[in-house]
Amino acid sequence: MTRRSALIELPPRIGFVGHATVVVDLDNTRILTDPLLRGRVAALMRRHPVPHAELAHPVDAVVISHMHQDHLDVPSLRRLGMGTRLLVPRRAGPFLGRLGFGAVAEMQPGQSAAVGGVRIVATPAKHTGFRPPFGPLGGCLGFIVEGSLRVYFAGDTDLFPSMASLGPIDVALLPVAGWGPTLGPGHMNPYRAARALQLIRPKVAIPIHWGTFAPVGMHLRAWSYLVRPPLEFREYARALAPEVDVRVIEPGTFVDLAPLLGAAAAGEHASGRAPDLDVPELEIPAIGTLMPSEGAE
Repeated sequence: MTRRSALIELPPRIGFVGHATVVVDLDNTRILTDPLLRGRVAALMRRHPVPHAELAHPVDAVVISHMHQDHLDVPSLRRLGMGTRLLVPRRAGPFLGRLGFGAVAEMQPGQSAAVGGVRIVATPAKHTGFRPPFGPLGGCLGFIVEGSLRVYFAGDTDLFPSMASLGPIDVALLPVAGWGPTLGPGHMNPYRAARALQLIRPKVAIPIHWGTFAPVGMHLRAWSYLVRPPLEFREYARALAPEVDVRVIEPGTFVDLAPLLGAAAAGEHASGRAPDLDVPELEIPAIGTLMPSEGAE
């Protein structure tokens, strides 16, 4: 995809595409995180359609948190274009270069890159970066999209102390689950993600990395391990970080950032609760552990 004309105004918003794929439209610049734009990856099936119409605009850069197949998906990157700018962790550069991608830059925590009207800052992440089955063993990163607002994309990570040193964060995109009923090392469950809010202290938090993919067959039902984590995260956050405005949204939903921008410009954002954002909330009935939700097919 080619760079959009500078005359086309891109409204400020965040879109949860699904899993760890998020669209960040800020300062007329589009950043896409860990794009996974297919209906199936190995034995995992997508539960929600990809909002292709909402992704029609070209991206200015893609950020890749680590090299696992559900975060660095080569077919999805090819769909975006072989010349798309890719900001990636250690050892992902040669891997992608051998596949023909021509605009790849490796980053280390603390490094930054200018993209359109924003700056991308690489942050640490506590995760494992080995790409099965044969490697390589790559690095792991989070990213801050820094412009008129600061948006933190955590990638895949567990809690780490320097989360408290990320600086002021307007919106935190935090993983709260995965694609199975259990989580391995280097992940945050809903409780640990709420604990992360105590360190990061964002104005708004949006849970990601939940409910999008499930093993073949299980993707046809809304099992509790797929749909409960973001709601549990919200409840833990109310107890542990009540000043943070948690927005639980469906994959495919976009959040308008204009209220946050307006509050920041007026000087209101430095204190008090974040302004109300225009976003439809996700409402899911209470369900039993590993049992289908009411009305599931």
